[in-house]
Amino acid sequence: MVGKPKVLSVNGLRTSFFTDGGIVPAVDGISFDLYEGEILGIVGESGCGKSVTSLSIMGLVPSPPGKITGGEILYGGRDLTKLKEREMRKVRGNDIAMIFQEPMTSLNPLFTIGSQMTEALLIHTNLGKRKARRRAAEMLKLVGLPRVEEIMDEYPHQLSGGMRQRVMIAMALVCEPNILIADEPTTALDVTIQAQILKLMKKLNERLDTAVLLITHDLGVVAETCGRVIVMYAGQIVEEGPVTEIFRNPQHPYTEGLLKSVPDMRFKQERLEPIPGNVPRPGAIRHGCRFAARCPYRFDRCTAEDPELYGTQPGHFARCFLRDKKEETAHDETLVES
Repeated sequence: MVGKPKVLSVNGLRTSFFTDGGIVPAVDGISFDLYEGEILGIVGESGCGKSVTSLSIMGLVPSPPGKITGGEILYGGRDLTKLKEREMRKVRGNDIAMIFQEPMTSLNPLFTIGSQMTEALLIHTNLGKRKARRRAAEMLKLVGLPRVEEIMDEYPHQLSGGMRQRVMIAMALVCEPNILIADEPTTALDVTIQAQILKLMKKLNERLDTAVLLITHDLGVVAETCGRVIVMYAGQIVEEGPVTEIFRNPQHPYTEGLLKSVPDMRFKQERLEPIPGNVPRPGAIRHGCRFAARCPYRFDRCTAEDPELYGTQPGHFARCFLRDKKEETAHDETLVES
C-alpha cells in the first residue's frame, strides 16, 4: 500500500513440527508485509499453513512438538521470534490480537463475559475495575450487541454463535491493537451472520485503522473484504497481489483452480471444475514445484527445479515457471516472424 507504513514484516518464516514420524515443515520460508489500516487475506486449502502462520506471529505454536526454526517476524523494530514469553505477553492482546475459529473453545466457560473482557484491560492498561468494565461495555456496544449490561454478567453458553463471535471481536479490539489476526472468523456461522461479522470487521478496520490479517479458505470472503491477498499451498506462498488483479488475472495454476471451483452467480454453469488430486503431506515433496502433480500445465522443469516468486506486474507475484515458458515461446515466435 503506497504511502502507508509497515506494521508487520514476516521474512523467511519457517515453522516445523517434530514428530515420531519425522520433521513436518508446516510453514516453509514465507515472507510478506502488512501495512497500517489494510486488510490482507491469506487463502488456501486446509493444511496449507495458514493457521500455523498466525500462531507463529502470536507466539502460540504448541511447543513441543512445534517450533519456529527460521526467519524473523518484525514488529515495532523487534523480532518477535526472539522475545521471551514474558515480553511476548505484553505484545499479545495489547499490540497484536487474534480472533480464533471457534469462540466456544476460546471463551472460558467458567467466567462471565464481563470478567473475560476486563481481564485484558486490567493486564495491559492502568484502568481500574470500574473503568475497565465501562470500557468493555462500550466495545460490546460497538460490535452491535444488545442489552450489554446483561451480557456482561452472562456466561458463554448463554449466547448464540453469532453473539459469541462478536464478543471475541470485542475482546480482541478492547485494547485497540495495531494488528488484528482473524483466523477463519466466520467458519461456524450461518451465511447471514457471516455477512454481519465481515461487515462489522470492515467497519471497525476503517474506524480504528487497525491492520487486519484475515485467514480464510473462502474466496468470497476475500473478494468482499480484502485489498490484497496471499495464496498459500503446501507451506509456501504461491501467489500474492491485489485482490482485483488476482481475481481477474490469476498467474498461478493453483489460484486459477481455486477460482474455477467457486460458483459464479453471474453465469450459468453445468458443473464446477475441481482441482484433481490431493494436497501433498508437508515435507513429502523435496524437489520441484509442490503443485506440479496436480497442475494441468506442468512440464519437465516443474518437477526438477524449485520455482521462486516471480514479479508478474507491480505488486503481483507468482511462484511458477509458466512465465518463463511464455516469454521463451513469445521470443521464439518473434524470431520465426523476423
